[in-house]
Amino acid sequence: MPNRTPDDEMPSRYARALAGYLAAGGETALHEAYELGHEALLGEIGLLQLASIHQVASTELLGGSAAGGTGAGTGAFVEKTGRFLLEALAPFEMMQIGHRDSNKALRSLNLILEEEAGRIAHALHDDAAQLLATTYLELAAIERTQPPKEIGEHVRRIRSHLDQVSSQLRHISHELRSPILDQFGLVPALKFLAEGVQKRTGLAIEIEYEGEEETLPKSIESALYRAAMEALNNITRHAKASRASITVQRNAGTVQCTIRDDGVGFVPGASGDESKSSGLGLLGIRERARSLHGSFRVESTPGRGSTLHIEIPLEGAQT
Repeated sequence: MPNRTPDDEMPSRYARALAGYLAAGGETALHEAYELGHEALLGEIGLLQLASIHQVASTELLGGSAAGGTGAGTGAFVEKTGRFLLEALAPFEMMQIGHRDSNKALRSLNLILEEEAGRIAHALHDDAAQLLATTYLELAAIERTQPPKEIGEHVRRIRSHLDQVSSQLRHISHELRSPILDQFGLVPALKFLAEGVQKRTGLAIEIEYEGEEETLPKSIESALYRAAMEALNNITRHAKASRASITVQRNAGTVQCTIRDDGVGFVPGASGDESKSSGLGLLGIRERARSLHGSFRVESTPGRGSTLHIEIPLEGAQT
């Protein structure tokens, strides 16, 4: 069904449907009220606009013969028009309930993902470390057999590669489920994350914090940390940037996080971007912010880098 606006047929259709309900009543007319409300919702007509349409229609009907047509005077008129309006508003209420349930589901999903990240980090840190330790022992056994010089040189190179693998696994496991985030908070964890990304990729990353030096709720710290991980991953894979910055600002009632890079940029919302992995990463950041009743927006221009803005209210955040 095509979208409609208050400037075309919606006011007149609403008035006719309301007049029909006042004259004859019945569930069919109430169902029509619901359908009109659903059309208004799809057509991006807001609650205030719909209430205004209802007020105009009911005022005109009250000034005519519709009130007397109810058979019970003004009291019955007010009651029936109120019921009609409630039916028209029902789709908006259902949408609000749906959003609330979606936010609850997103918070639960984020908790599950955090637990899964912890499991993977544990496997990287413990299981992989055990395998590496075994490999080191095997190399030591080879060296004790006093091999020819060429073999000894191979062993030393293998040991050097294993040292690099061990270091990277340790950083990745800490980034997946950062013990620094749990013990010391968001900013030290972001600094550790930035150090690891910078060592692996060469991207220069600056971390700044502005505002009161107080611990943030764990749910917000986790969301912003994951957002920074996603953003840095996108920057290193797609932006071709040389520098990036992450700024966290705590105000009286909100926490804001701004992530900038000097890369190639893109056109936000372009159809091609949503199908790329960078689009999926931005979607993940947006949904994490939304699950905490926050907001997320992107500013980017081709050739001039990108800026991500995240804002989350402190009130009601889970600790």
